[in-house]
Amino acid sequence: MELNEASISRRNLLRGAAAAAVLLPFGATLASCAAPGGGGGDKKPEGDVTADNPFGVAANSKVDAVVFDGGYGIDYVQNAAKIMEGNKALDGVTIKVSASTKIAQELQPRFVGGNPPDLIDNSGANSIGWNTILDQLEDLSSVLESNNLEGKKIADTLFDGVKAPGTFGDKFAAINYVFTTYALWYSGSLFKDNGWEAPKTWEDLEKLGAAAKEKGKYLFLWGKEAATYYQTFVIDSAVIQSGDDVRLPLENLEEGCWSHPTLQAILTKFHAMIQAGYVKPGGGGTQFTQAQAQWSLDQEALLYPSGSWIENEMKKTTKDGFEMMGVRETPLDGNATTPAGYMRAEAGEPFIVPTNSKNPAGGKELLRTMLSADAAASFSKSKLAPTVVKGTVPADGFGSTALVSQVEMIDAAGAGMFTIKSTNLYGMNSDQLPIWNSFLDGKMTVAEITKQLQALVDKIRNDSSIEKIEIK
Repeated sequence: MELNEASISRRNLLRGAAAAAVLLPFGATLASCAAPGGGGGDKKPEGDVTADNPFGVAANSKVDAVVFDGGYGIDYVQNAAKIMEGNKALDGVTIKVSASTKIAQELQPRFVGGNPPDLIDNSGANSIGWNTILDQLEDLSSVLESNNLEGKKIADTLFDGVKAPGTFGDKFAAINYVFTTYALWYSGSLFKDNGWEAPKTWEDLEKLGAAAKEKGKYLFLWGKEAATYYQTFVIDSAVIQSGDDVRLPLENLEEGCWSHPTLQAILTKFHAMIQAGYVKPGGGGTQFTQAQAQWSLDQEALLYPSGSWIENEMKKTTKDGFEMMGVRETPLDGNATTPAGYMRAEAGEPFIVPTNSKNPAGGKELLRTMLSADAAASFSKSKLAPTVVKGTVPADGFGSTALVSQVEMIDAAGAGMFTIKSTNLYGMNSDQLPIWNSFLDGKMTVAEITKQLQALVDKIRNDSSIEKIEIK
């Protein structure tokens, strides 16, 4: 699961850091450092900069990596660490890869103390808010400009749009490793057996909801920790329908952004489907993986909106012969203003290198290793999801129908992809969860959910203690 939100208060985190008075000053980088992998402060790479060691990792140095232990686990980074430790050009480097499910709580004190890890997967429900650490992170453009282990420039081996979710203002601060497609997931075998077609619009969803009800099933269900998956679905659907006319006001916290006619039309249709009994009630009291198992194992509902981590997350609780497949999130109707195939697909699992770590060059080298063809293919085979590295998934998707669907959606979209940053950037998820749990349970009108979601946006926009970043 990748809720991708920090529950820690942004205001408290900023104030706590200021009170400690030990955070790095903004822009604390070493301009005179000759090597592209130099750290901050007075650090310089101690190793020789060569084609096989582009960041100057010192011989016999140690690398400290902390990885979010979520739907993808941490073994893929451990695999890359073994490859890196076997790189003769690095001469005795050792790597420690640690797991964490509470990145903010466990690592924010290390940032304050000036001793953060060399590489961090800043992901999960308890990730660190970007606006609180952005100026303490290395710009990772040098990693994309370096060659991978196969000798190819890394930037040339990646999917389009990889830099977007990790770029804040003019700074490329995070390399997101997993290429996540946001879609509606369903059982190919169930749909085939019943003669159903995957929906293409919200109008199709209404018809499919009625068909599901006739079979004693629901169209959707949810779990309490993942109620905002439906917010993602609603927002993405509206952006697919109306493009930046919806996206930019939301991203930049504009007054009245939730009142956009396309968002209102989708919320109205969704509310009608909830009232018609197409959404299983009681999700607010159900743990999210239990709810997901009701879909993937018990097949109580036809569809589930999620990122593409869903297959790997539920692989132990999915019905035999399920044939998981995905279809892009649906526009409102057939009059979308965006190109065919336009979808939300973005690099996820954001990896960062703190400037003030002991070995930032080592953190970058571990990232370079992860972006090699072998490491990327190994991830896709074991996790059933593509990385940001192109051409590492075979036509049969390693036997995964869901992975085949992902590649098909990515190919159909081409360069027509978008991402949504503001929810992660300003840590809104924890406040939005109870709102969406109430709406999905039929206890809130469209006007009420609009008012509450807009109030959260307005609160952040008007809070002078929170630095705002323009999103384009």
